[in-house]
Amino acid sequence: MKIYEKAPAKINLLLDVLRKREDGFHEVEMIMTMVDLADRLEMEELPRDSIMISSQAGYIPLDEKNLAFQAAKLIKDRYDVHKGVYIHLDKKIPVAAGLAGGSSDAAATLRGLNRLWGLGISEAELCELGAELGSDVPFCVTGGTAIATGRGEKLERIHNPPQCWVVLAKPPINVSTADVYGKFRVNELKQHPSKANMVNAISRGSFTDICNNLGNVLETVTLQLYPEVRQLKESMERLGADGVLMSGSGPTVFGLVSKEAKVSRIYNGLRGYCKEVYVVRMLT
Repeated sequence: MKIYEKAPAKINLLLDVLRKREDGFHEVEMIMTMVDLADRLEMEELPRDSIMISSQAGYIPLDEKNLAFQAAKLIKDRYDVHKGVYIHLDKKIPVAAGLAGGSSDAAATLRGLNRLWGLGISEAELCELGAELGSDVPFCVTGGTAIATGRGEKLERIHNPPQCWVVLAKPPINVSTADVYGKFRVNELKQHPSKANMVNAISRGSFTDICNNLGNVLETVTLQLYPEVRQLKESMERLGADGVLMSGSGPTVFGLVSKEAKVSRIYNGLRGYCKEVYVVRMLT
């Protein structure tokens, strides 16, 4: 039997950092949703007790460094499963891009193996397992749209935003999340984005107000360290995207667009100097 799982990318409509915690992590407040750019995973039981991963992408690790591998090992160890699994990962989400590609792969692996092996693990338990693998994994387990607090693992589901086009552009650089948080100084922040305003805009289905309330405090670091990201953001705004923001710690920048007529102009304008440009829909 083969099991198939889709692993969509996430974007942050809002990312705020409240303080640095005693455990070294940062206390965050985020509003995340998913877009229809997705990896696809195929899982099949192996006759021997081992984990094998393959992928058409030549630039990702296929061993213990891969989050899908770690998810499979965690579920095997935790539930005493003495079976093997072969996972093929069809990679579409760019890596180290602020789109939670690895986290979504891990979440899809947890969901898929739960089905493949008939383990009967609840979604809440899968989220707890996911939190051991990474802060974004619990959200990727459930999908939808959510307010995330704590390290990002505490979730409160909210309405989905109204349907729109999303243009994603990743410059040819990789950004380390740890580096960005390491250079981030929460006490130097002059302004925090308003979670209340964004939640209100989403609940009313106001596309204009969602665009007006986009905010990501990590831009204060990434845009300074990487001028390419700032240039990309300014270009997307100039080309007419309705709302523009960097996702996560970057370097991917996304533009929300309500009218299809604008999409090709933005796409073609960005492709001039950025190879990785995607036009997708919000997953609502």
